[in-house]
Amino acid sequence: MPAARPVADVESLAAQLRAGDRRALGRAITLVESSRPEDREPGDRLLDLLAPHAGRSMRLGISGVPGVGKSTFIEALGNHLIDQGHRVAVLAVDPSSALSGGSILGDKTRMETLSRRLEAFIRPSPAGRTLGGVARHTRETLLIVEAAGFDVVIVETVGVGQSETAVADMTDMFLLLLLPGGGDELQGIKRGIVELADLVVVNKADGDLAAAAGRSAADYRNALRYLRQRSARWEVPVETCSALENRGIGEIWDLVERFRATLSAAPDEIALARAAQARKWLRSETADTLMELIGEDPAIAAHLAALEQSVGDGRSSPRAAAHRLVSELWKKRP
Repeated sequence: MPAARPVADVESLAAQLRAGDRRALGRAITLVESSRPEDREPGDRLLDLLAPHAGRSMRLGISGVPGVGKSTFIEALGNHLIDQGHRVAVLAVDPSSALSGGSILGDKTRMETLSRRLEAFIRPSPAGRTLGGVARHTRETLLIVEAAGFDVVIVETVGVGQSETAVADMTDMFLLLLLPGGGDELQGIKRGIVELADLVVVNKADGDLAAAAGRSAADYRNALRYLRQRSARWEVPVETCSALENRGIGEIWDLVERFRATLSAAPDEIALARAAQARKWLRSETADTLMELIGEDPAIAAHLAALEQSVGDGRSSPRAAAHRLVSELWKKRP
C-alpha cells in the first residue's frame, strides 16, 4: 500500500487553499473524494484543518424536475451574486448511469458565462448510487469551498423523484424550481418535496408561458396553505421568474436574504439547524465507512457475498443477514 501523505503536505495544501490558490482547491477536493485507503487519513486531517474556517456561507439547495431550467437559473443567480460582490461555489450533482456509473457532468458546459468568472467555482460530481442525487462527498466539498472563501454555496440536486431530504440536510435554505402548469401538473408534484421547500419559484415565466406561470404560482400559493411549513417563523413564498431573460433573479435573491435574516433573528436557530445536520452527517458517514471497511477485509467481504447470495435466494432475511454481518465485523475489531 502506498504511504500516506506527510502531515506537512496536508498543512501546506490547507494554507494554499485558504490563500486563494485554485489548483489547491481542486487538489483538496480530489483528496477527500478519493476512495484509496491511503488517502483517508490525510483527507480527514485536511478537513480538520479547514473546519474552523468553514461555516460562514449561505448554503442554498436547489432542486426541480429535469427540464425546469436549473442550470440556466443557477447561472443567472450566480452572475447576479458576483455582480453584488459575492463569491459563488456551485456543487452540481449530475445524473449517473445505474449500470455503468458514468455521469453526464455537463453543468460546467451549460453554465458557460458563470464558469468563466474568477469569483465562481463550479464542481460537477456524479451522483452515483447515492440516495437523493447528492454525491457522498458533497458535504466535505461544501466545507472546503467555504474555507476557500466562497460566501454563497449552491447545491444542485439531480431532481424531484428521489429523497431530496439529502440536500435539505446540508443547506440553510431549500429552493424548489417548478415549470409553468397547473391542475394535473400540480397534483404530480410530490407533497414531501413541496413541504421541504423554503421558497418555490416557477421558472420560464416568459413568452407564451408567462400567463401560465402566473396561474401556476397562484395555484401553488393556495396549495401551500394546506401543507406543513418547515419553520413557524417563515411563510413559504411562491414567485415567478425567467432565468432565460434574467428577470426576477434579483427579487429571488432578496427573498433568500430575507429568509436568512428572519432565521438569524432567532437565537442560534441557524446554528442549531446546522448542528442537527452535522449529527445526521456523522451517522451517514459512519454507515458508509463501515461498508468500506467490510470491502477492505477479504474474509468479511467473502462473508458479505455469501450473505447476499443467501438473501437473493430467499434463504435468509436481509435483517437477519445484516445482524450476522455486523456480529462478524464486531468480533474482528482491534
